[in-house]
Order: sequence, then structure tokens, then C-alpha cells
Amino acid sequence: MIDPKTIRSLTEFQRSTKSALQRLRKTGQPEVLTVNGRAAVVVQDAAAYFRRIEALERGYEIEAVRVGIEQMDAGKGIPLEQVTARLRARFRAPKARRRTA
Repeated sequence: MIDPKTIRSLTEFQRSTKSALQRLRKTGQPEVLTVNGRAAVVVQDAAAYFRRIEALERGYEIEAVRVGIEQMDAGKGIPLEQVTARLRARFRAPKARRRTA
């Protein structure tokens, strides 16, 4: 999820590039830059970016899946059917029709 504190205008970024780069290095978090109030680009410190790429290449996302499965087994999750129903209700989306062969 995007933290509202990490959304900034491109103009603000251009006016204070040096402090923006220091902030990116310090936090390691990406920031969304906007143009006319709409997301235009995402910027991130290069070291943080490469760490994330290395983590993905090493399969650390598998650990996150394992933890998620353990949480579901412990009853801490929500079944897919309930999540789907909540999302459909929230976004007023119709149920998907089944395809017939």
C-alpha cells in the first residue's frame, strides 16, 4: 500500500532534488511523483531497488507465502470466497459468469 507521505509533486522534487535524494537514501522507500495531481513516476534509491531485486531473485517472496499459509492454518486469514464477495460489494462488480466449453 502506498503511504500518503510518500506522494509528492514532480515540481517539489525538482525544486529540492538534493533533499529528496537524501530522504530516499535514508528511508529506502519509493516515492510517487505526481503531475497535475496524478501519479506519473515512482522514484527509489538505487541501493534499495537493487536489494529488492536481489530478494526477489533469491526467492524471499516464497517466505512471505509460507508465512501467509501458516496464518491461514492458524485461522488468522479470510477465505478467498469472503474476500471476493467483499471486493465485489465494495466495487459493485457483478459475479463472473462461468464459461461453458
